[in-house]
Amino acid sequence: MSDANIRIPEEARDRLAAVAAAEGMSLRGYLAHLAQSLLTPAERAERAEQARAALKEWNGYAPTPGEQEDLDDELDRRLAVVSGR
Repeated sequence: MSDANIRIPEEARDRLAAVAAAEGMSLRGYLAHLAQSLLTPAERAERAEQARAALKEWNGYAPTPGEQEDLDDELDRRLAVVSGR
């Protein structure tokens, strides 16, 4: 496997190195592990679609795009209330 150089601020590097050390890992190993544990936007969308399909199969729940937007707006409103925005 070839290595890549990534330029980040020293503070970010030092923080990541401290987290890696606390986990008993090298910075290189920690970043490789982190990269494997994160989902790409396409993977997140695929999982969301699978979850929607499973929910629809389980109980018939299938909101329209308008209902989904209303639910998202309500969630945003509630999060703003609890976060004091």
